[in-house]
Amino acid sequence: MNNYLSREMIIYLFNVLGLDESTIELGIKLSKKNNTPLPILLWSYGMLTIEELDKLYSFLFQKMD
Repeated sequence: MNNYLSREMIIYLFNVLGLDESTIELGIKLSKKNNTPLPILLWSYGMLTIEELDKLYSFLFQKMD
């Protein structure tokens, strides 16, 4: 994922899904440590619901077009 999409994803997590900054920061750290995509990591730790995960991926795929 390029930097543009990464930045857009962080903005989406914060502004649309309402995750707080510390949750996003923790998710990024764990994602890097575990080499796991951030959306999947956030969902697996219960920071996102399956519906929010679906919305996030829909947003990301839309941005890739």
